[in-house]
Amino acid sequence: MSKQEAEPASFDRPYLCVFCGSSMGTRPAYADAAQRVGAAIASNRMGLVYGGGRVGLMGVVADATLAGGGPVVGVIPDPLATKEVAHRGVTELIVVPGMHERKAKMAERAAGFLTLPGGVGTLEEFFEIITWAVLGLHRKPIGILNVDGYFDPLLALLDNSIAQGFARPAHRDQLVVSDDPERLVAKLLDHAMPPQGRQWINSDET
Repeated sequence: MSKQEAEPASFDRPYLCVFCGSSMGTRPAYADAAQRVGAAIASNRMGLVYGGGRVGLMGVVADATLAGGGPVVGVIPDPLATKEVAHRGVTELIVVPGMHERKAKMAERAAGFLTLPGGVGTLEEFFEIITWAVLGLHRKPIGILNVDGYFDPLLALLDNSIAQGFARPAHRDQLVVSDDPERLVAKLLDHAMPPQGRQWINSDET
């Protein structure tokens, strides 16, 4: 593992892990929501941990957090970093070998998780983190920012999974869903739990 030469981010505050797209999507509302999330993270004296990119919604939320004075930790796989999509202006940039290590490192640093609109990578990250919660590997809050109803089909899929006996209502109840970025960040902060004791997941367990 290699790291950008920068001062390590301060961890005297909770860090929110944000999953989001590496593109902007088709609606201006997505970038606006990402900007508001970053600003809310900073104004609530939180830090951001995310996938380390400078492009798409990832770059927007990172830049907004930095602009508000919040520390930002980016975690990016080496193949993506070498393609120069890494955000070199973050507080701390951690380069890891692959995607499994990336998710484990982000989860290790996070006190909670927030999913914004994104594609298959974002959805994969969301489903893995809720799976870990279902398995009892963590008790950290999980939020979904439902911008312009983007996640309505996903929430309907989860409800159908419950109706068909493949999931439990308690699994759905673990999610904090809102279309208000500031309110959602504040609510996740209220329930955030800093890492303590043994690391609950590592790259060998993903």
